[in-house]
Amino acid sequence: QVQLVESGGGLVQAGGSLRLSCAASGRTFSSYAMGWFRQAPGKEREFVAAISGSGSYMYFADSVKGRFTISRDNAKNAVNLQMNSLKPEDTAVYYCASAYAFYSHTLYVEAARYSAWGQGTQVTVSS
Repeated sequence: QVQLVESGGGLVQAGGSLRLSCAASGRTFSSYAMGWFRQAPGKEREFVAAISGSGSYMYFADSVKGRFTISRDNAKNAVNLQMNSLKPEDTAVYYCASAYAFYSHTLYVEAARYSAWGQGTQVTVSS
């Protein structure tokens, strides 16, 4: 079972940037599609971005498209979420998640597809 640890959260002013990182355990990291989700107070967890095991395919929620990028380094068992032009509505706890994928081009949007989750990292964007 993959174990995930997020880092890089913090407090930033609107318009600023943050880079979240997720370190994964295990020897077959490239066999896992990775995703980022977020949950704001009083709201349900929502999809933010996903990347395939190969790193060649990515998908973003409309709310972050053009502002966030996702990348992975399979040699380092890491996935990153670069967040630019942050808005107060981006404030949430951000979680990375992993899902085994037989095909290297597969990625998932649905949270139910992911079997392992990190503990979350808080991102607060002030106006």
